[in-house]
Amino acid sequence: MSNTLLKQKANFGTAPVFMTAISTILGAILYLRFGYAVAHTGFMGAIAIIIIGHLVTIPTAMAVAEIATNRKVQGGGAYYIISRSFGLNIGAAIGIALFLSQAISVAFYVIAFAEAFMPFSEFLIETYPFLEDYSVYLLDKRLIGIIMMVLLSIIMLTKGANIGMNLLYYVVAILFGSLIMFFMGKPIEGHNLADVDLISSVSNPDSFFYVFTIIFPAFTVLQLD
Repeated sequence: MSNTLLKQKANFGTAPVFMTAISTILGAILYLRFGYAVAHTGFMGAIAIIIIGHLVTIPTAMAVAEIATNRKVQGGGAYYIISRSFGLNIGAAIGIALFLSQAISVAFYVIAFAEAFMPFSEFLIETYPFLEDYSVYLLDKRLIGIIMMVLLSIIMLTKGANIGMNLLYYVVAILFGSLIMFFMGKPIEGHNLADVDLISSVSNPDSFFYVFTIIFPAFTVLQLD
């Protein structure tokens, strides 16, 4: 058994890491929270959030790329680069933070899935009237999140991470397909872009930096692969 594990590759290659980053960028925040950002900061405020986010992440990505090209990057991804460049003490401190961020992000992804599942639950209740008696369960985000977390745990314990790497290609294809359909859609009739107020927001909006803290994770895609 141990000899078999030693012979296996220690990484998944470039493509899965790239696909993971793409699926993070085109993830829950883009589909579930950018509308919230536009509502509370206005269209121009949302554009400003995107610009500020890129002003932070692009120099960071260039710096990481410069460090990565100076040495062969092995298992560990960002942790390996930081620990071998700045020493084990700094690498361990940042590595623990990166690990915790990945662990906590699982909870956020499950919550996002449960929230995105709500329209489907409402569709089932409207289509099949007998499900109204179970609406309290179908519309409970916590219950859906627990079920999904149990299923994911079973899959990871029985099939391993390889199944996730293989599914990434289908997930990214679906995400790109959704973007293509968005641009293929027709504008709402009776609305003129010249009449749209690009600055206005909802009454009692959240502050700009509060919204920025919610949207910013969509720009950070450092992986521990």
